[in-house]
Amino acid sequence: MEYCQTSLLVVQPTPFCNIDCSYCYLPNRSSKKRLSFDLAETVFRKLFSFPTIREAVTLVWHAGEPLVLPTSYYERMFVLIQNLAPRDLQIRHSFQTNGTLISETWCELIKAWQINVGVSIDGPKEFHNRYRKGRNGAGSFDRAFAGLQKLQRAGIPCHVISVLTLESLRQPDRLFDFYVDNAIDDVCFNIEEQEGTNAQSKFVGNSSANSLYWSFLRRFVELTIERKKDIFIREIESSLHAIRGHGSLIRNEQAEPFRIISVDCDGNISTFSPELLGLRHELYGSFSFGNLVHDSFEDISARVLDSRLYADIRAGIRECSSVCAYYGVCGGGAPSNKIYENGSAASTETAYCRAFMSAIDIVLDLTERLPPELTA
Repeated sequence: MEYCQTSLLVVQPTPFCNIDCSYCYLPNRSSKKRLSFDLAETVFRKLFSFPTIREAVTLVWHAGEPLVLPTSYYERMFVLIQNLAPRDLQIRHSFQTNGTLISETWCELIKAWQINVGVSIDGPKEFHNRYRKGRNGAGSFDRAFAGLQKLQRAGIPCHVISVLTLESLRQPDRLFDFYVDNAIDDVCFNIEEQEGTNAQSKFVGNSSANSLYWSFLRRFVELTIERKKDIFIREIESSLHAIRGHGSLIRNEQAEPFRIISVDCDGNISTFSPELLGLRHELYGSFSFGNLVHDSFEDISARVLDSRLYADIRAGIRECSSVCAYYGVCGGGAPSNKIYENGSAASTETAYCRAFMSAIDIVLDLTERLPPELTA
């Protein structure tokens, strides 16, 4: 089998998180285990021998709060990785952080290594603090926002990920003003997803939530047009990209073996949706396909290709292609969403699918009004 190139490598430096968001899907976020340097040398040496890792890869430090470990940890880790990587492999490091621990020292490291940074802020304080609380129960907004401001003062570009809730969906103008007033020009909207330890979501099976999302996103886009504000909206950009590519081969990265590789702090390896790392399910058991200390690529690959998970992912995509009018701009959806909403990867529509459909419809409806630089 000829494998596709790995585009995203998710590495868990630690499962620990210093805050406790009510909608978080990650298990074991009280564990203070960390990826040791000795284990990291074994893990990256093995990964760099994979036939799928070539030319360039984005390495995201995630699946826990990466900044709970000191800057000295990453200074040493980045050098270790640099020394092990093939000379022709380009590696772009990335942090996805809750922002509460960002300091001037972190800014220096980020600039020195040209690290891509995403900060999770759910909008104004009243929205953010409702779900994103510290372990003492207090809201985390003030610390997260202070971290974002440190990045901005240091001239470090970053994007903001906001989890949309039923409360914030009702106030698109409030969120828009928050981003504009605070010089946030790169925004990604996530919906609360039902997966992992987050066993329920207000979006699943809620038709009013679907309607609210459509109204929110349309109004938000209209505001960018009316007020001529240059805000990058991931959902609109990805919809435009999908529409422009309609008729060509749609790549569903979460459905292709090893397109995305996830590794936890013990060296266990997973693939497909990165959210599956460290999770279990009654139908599939563990989503780990081996351990990089003692398993070869051939061993891991055989388990992936022979797994019920992969068979069900392909079955679900076939079903999507036959019943969904949006398949040509989607490619079959995310396995993690299907598993935890529908009970199996061999299924079709999810809450995220409906959100994606809304974005596509909005872009098609507003194409003539969108700025030329977006539709080019």
